[in-house]
Amino acid sequence: MRDPVLPADGRGRMEYTLGQSIFERIWVSAPSSTEAADGLGPLFNARSCVACHPGGARPKALIDVQGVVPSLLLRLGRADGSPDPVYGVQFQTASVANVPAEGRLDLVMEESTVALSDGEVVQLRRPIAVVSALGYGAMAPDTVFGLRIGPAIHGIGPIDAIPTGEILSRADPDDQDGDGISGRPSLLDEGQSILGRFGWKAVQPDMKSQNAHAFMADLGLSSELFPDPYGECSATQTACRSAPSGASPQYGDLEVSPLLMEVLDRFVAEAVLPPVNPTDDADPASIARGKAIFGKAGCTACHRESYEVAWPAGSTALRRISPYSDLLLHDMGPGLAEFLAEGAADAAEWRTAPLWGLRWALDENGEGALLHDGRARNLLEAILWHGGEAQAARDRVVDLSAEERVALISFLSSL
Repeated sequence: MRDPVLPADGRGRMEYTLGQSIFERIWVSAPSSTEAADGLGPLFNARSCVACHPGGARPKALIDVQGVVPSLLLRLGRADGSPDPVYGVQFQTASVANVPAEGRLDLVMEESTVALSDGEVVQLRRPIAVVSALGYGAMAPDTVFGLRIGPAIHGIGPIDAIPTGEILSRADPDDQDGDGISGRPSLLDEGQSILGRFGWKAVQPDMKSQNAHAFMADLGLSSELFPDPYGECSATQTACRSAPSGASPQYGDLEVSPLLMEVLDRFVAEAVLPPVNPTDDADPASIARGKAIFGKAGCTACHRESYEVAWPAGSTALRRISPYSDLLLHDMGPGLAEFLAEGAADAAEWRTAPLWGLRWALDENGEGALLHDGRARNLLEAILWHGGEAQAARDRVVDLSAEERVALISFLSSL
């Protein structure tokens, strides 16, 4: 994913450019003189896709001068797997005029320390969600929280093209080979035929569903897959349900027409991050050594390096991609567990996060907002949070020498 694979034909480039404009569009509330850009909300978390995915990448911090960044979302759920009866499955902190927002999201940090084998002490933090100024009364007493940070969009198209059989072939839910790794597929339907591959918990089956769900939950915009113009407004949120809608007859009574979704999907499928990389001057020998350490530590048991896919769409030639993920669910231990379960995933299970693009997730000092809730400020912190099936690999990293850890981080920072 270092080089763009953009359409060579004029129509394809035009669709890509239009899709980028939709990704960067600032949506407005209805009614508006520009019907193709209205329909925001009534409840929402951001006014544009790019607000949660700056430059197509992920944010590098959880909090900025305005508070919690819009990329960080709060998911809600109850013990039986149902949504909160009033606030639904996502907490929306913004709203259009005359509609109360659901409330305010703040964070407090719970800190702990880990000692490495050479005596270095690493301070870890865990963000705890705090909600206040609730606009629609109290939540259900058994509602629990899960923080989710927006990932980078690059690589979604190629991952969407990985044959399902390739993903299923690595599943070993009962750990029959005895290696301590029991990844299982996220199967989303009763017939066990729909594979989830997108989202931190692998709750969306394909790129189109992922994009349409983000429009619905994050921006409150309707599309063919999620046609309710009121997004996540529950029946008890009467001000939300009575607000003007951006659904337009000329767009099939939707706010995001099929044509707009088509060009947006094309942009997301083919998007790559800019070739600006602060680690380009890294020592190749150190990167190569770090890759060997990565494999020896056992990280590749879940972070599968590569696949052969027919991509871009319509291509008959195979292309090797290196996402470094098996796209399966794994038990990551109590440190990363939450009370909230999503889709087919249990509270402690997470989809193996693809590692490609880590170079753009970090600033020039090697710092960012990593893992599902952005808790890890650098790659070493992210590794130290691994537990469960990844505990043995994590412990091998703890036992590395300082020089070996530098090489490992150099490799990961080069992806």
